[in-house]
Amino acid sequence: MLRRLARCIREYKWPTFLSPICMIGEVAMEVLIPLVMADLYDYGIVEQNMTVVVRQSILLVILALCSLCFGVASAFFASKASTGFAKNLRHDMFHRVQNFSFSNIDRLSASSIVTRLTSDVANLQMSFQMMIRMAIRSPMMLILALISALRIDVTLSLVFCAALPVLILALSTLGPIVFKIFDRVFRTYDKLNNTVQENIRGIRVVKSFVREKKEIEKFTDVSGSVYKDFCKAERILALNSPIMQFCVYGCMLAISWFGARMVVASGNNPELGLTTGQLSSMFTYVTQILSSLMMLSMVFVMLTMSRSPLKRCYELLMEEPDLVSPTENAVAEVPDGSIDFDNVSFRYSAKAKHRALKEIDLHIPSGATVGILGVTGAGKTTLVQLIPRLYDVSEGCVKVGGIDVRNYDLQILRDQVAMVLQKNELFSGTIKENLRWGNPDATDEELEHACRLACAHDFIVSFPDGYDTYIEQGGKNVSGGQKQRLCIARALLKKPKILILDDSTSAVDTRTDALIRQAFREEIPGTTKLIIAQRIASVQDADMIVLMENGMILDAGSHGELMARSDVYREIYESQKKGGDE
Repeated sequence: MLRRLARCIREYKWPTFLSPICMIGEVAMEVLIPLVMADLYDYGIVEQNMTVVVRQSILLVILALCSLCFGVASAFFASKASTGFAKNLRHDMFHRVQNFSFSNIDRLSASSIVTRLTSDVANLQMSFQMMIRMAIRSPMMLILALISALRIDVTLSLVFCAALPVLILALSTLGPIVFKIFDRVFRTYDKLNNTVQENIRGIRVVKSFVREKKEIEKFTDVSGSVYKDFCKAERILALNSPIMQFCVYGCMLAISWFGARMVVASGNNPELGLTTGQLSSMFTYVTQILSSLMMLSMVFVMLTMSRSPLKRCYELLMEEPDLVSPTENAVAEVPDGSIDFDNVSFRYSAKAKHRALKEIDLHIPSGATVGILGVTGAGKTTLVQLIPRLYDVSEGCVKVGGIDVRNYDLQILRDQVAMVLQKNELFSGTIKENLRWGNPDATDEELEHACRLACAHDFIVSFPDGYDTYIEQGGKNVSGGQKQRLCIARALLKKPKILILDDSTSAVDTRTDALIRQAFREEIPGTTKLIIAQRIASVQDADMIVLMENGMILDAGSHGELMARSDVYREIYESQKKGGDE
């Protein structure tokens, strides 16, 4: 995991290297200051030697300034390295997500992916910064201060050795317990994000059914779980502080007792034992050593908290897309828009017992217009999603242009298949920017032509800014029918060999629907058109109408043929005709 995430440092290697180097310089200056202070007291103040006092005072100022400069430099480089690492990590994760198939996203869940890209990366950024600063400062301070203390008096320095086993035992006991809790907390964050996303996305439904109170209760339950787990973890980690304080003050008392006796016994003669200046230095070193141990415990806590985000980010980076282009001899051209389903069956999951599609045999010539009818859950959308290989078949094969879709380069295949999905999506930006998703190089004339075919031009020019009208996120400032027509125009700009309309004219009136179908017949006769609809009137003039139920094809034929032989089709037609007459 660490090796893979370390690759996200990339162009920030120098700041990552320089930050700990500067931190070592800061620590070295801080460790030298007590030694200079001891000489200032013993040889300057005690002996009333002003030359020594001035010299040592100047040296102290220089060391303090150097420590300040090293500290500022270390903070600057650490900040640059950590933010750069987080930027690259988010880039790599988001780039990975763009290659995921629908099944990958279904398995990980959208809310979990959002959490990993936001709060998990933020946690790792803080941990990374701590690693190249505190995780370097603490052990270096411990080592250098201990060496300096040993140079003053080996016997007195052994006091520190008594504190180490206590600290190691405390950290090794608390760590595994806390890790399990934090692991659960970050999984709960996924549920929290999912609750928020679901509520905001469906806020109109929530308000229309007056379910605000219920949604607040649901959010409060999940948020309460996060609160309880964090409180439990913090209570356990809080034990770390009194243990550290006990060791710090215990060591200071021991050094005070033994050190004072040694100073008295030596008569403040450095050759006989310990001087007052050296004892004051020992107090400074004990503070530095034990504060470094406390910092190490904080580093330990931070790393414990970041272990779960580390695993989750690594999991996302290592998730392999279920659908990829062939590694060798990928087909780079779609010959035509013919579509063949050869004994196709499909399950959304390998473990699922239920088949969404069952033994589908369907052959559509290039340029044909095919209507697909069926009740909700009949498998209509699932069927058309297999054509651009948004999912792979479980059994059988789907062919486009006589070639198995699994043999195509994915980008080539999907460039020739335009889909207007059941849930139309527009993105924040102008109408022109949204339309050019279909063709980034489309001219203004091509945009207008596509919009005329989709019956969108008239309402666009009615806006004050016309084609430069800003579309809010999700297309909230246009109606459902307007959104559908913009999405159809966007798909037409691709000039695809296959056009799939997944119930994408449900929000437009019957007259506009008829005009769009007429434009399709006249303007793009060579494009294979698959139209999923609920109204027979929307597909009545299609070359073939496919009637689906429970993932199977009940019948297929022209309107006249189905009226003659299919009781189900005739019943749907008569009920819709009766409803229309009424």
